[in-house]
Amino acid sequence: MPRRLKLTRRVNLALSEDGWRRLKKFSAEAGLDEGEALSFLFENFNSVIDEDNLIHRLRLFNSELEARKT
Repeated sequence: MPRRLKLTRRVNLALSEDGWRRLKKFSAEAGLDEGEALSFLFENFNSVIDEDNLIHRLRLFNSELEARKT
């Protein structure tokens, strides 16, 4: 019997417009609401990412972060 998805944590989340649009697109394509989509991504994080690409993208994001805040 499948385990019931129970969303027990609520977080105040800030996203960029690009991040929000991508989350909305992903959740719609997957047939999930945004909270379910985020739960899926984080519960399956290691199997849905490419670690080398993640490290590279994270470095780029961090190097541009201050400029994006202004």
